[in-house]
Amino acid sequence: MNYCLRLAALKLRSMRRGIWHRALTQLERAQVDLTVRMVKIVRSPLLAKVLDKIVDKLTSALQSTVLRLIISVGYPEALKLGRVAQSWGHNSAHVWAQDSKFARFLAIMYVNSSTIQNWSAGLPQV
Repeated sequence: MNYCLRLAALKLRSMRRGIWHRALTQLERAQVDLTVRMVKIVRSPLLAKVLDKIVDKLTSALQSTVLRLIISVGYPEALKLGRVAQSWGHNSAHVWAQDSKFARFLAIMYVNSSTIQNWSAGLPQV
């Protein structure tokens, strides 16, 4: 699929979700708009580099919050816990780092524990 067509599809999807104006600056939006309208094939390495950064920004903004937490918190925690369990003699614990359900569990536990800590931090001390 053509890069400019994928860029246009990404723009449309982000506009439908209301992320287009929140995630990108006015300059970035203008760069995408002009590229979609005027360019058929991206030949410039500089333009490709700029557009790649914008695409990365949009795709990360389109991800759900839970998915971002699974990637940023769940998988690293699963890797750490797997290493600790292996050091305790649990030889099959290396699989934990690739287990998406375990990573999701750890990410949700992280959200719940930080929410409880933030909530209890706002309570008056007795």
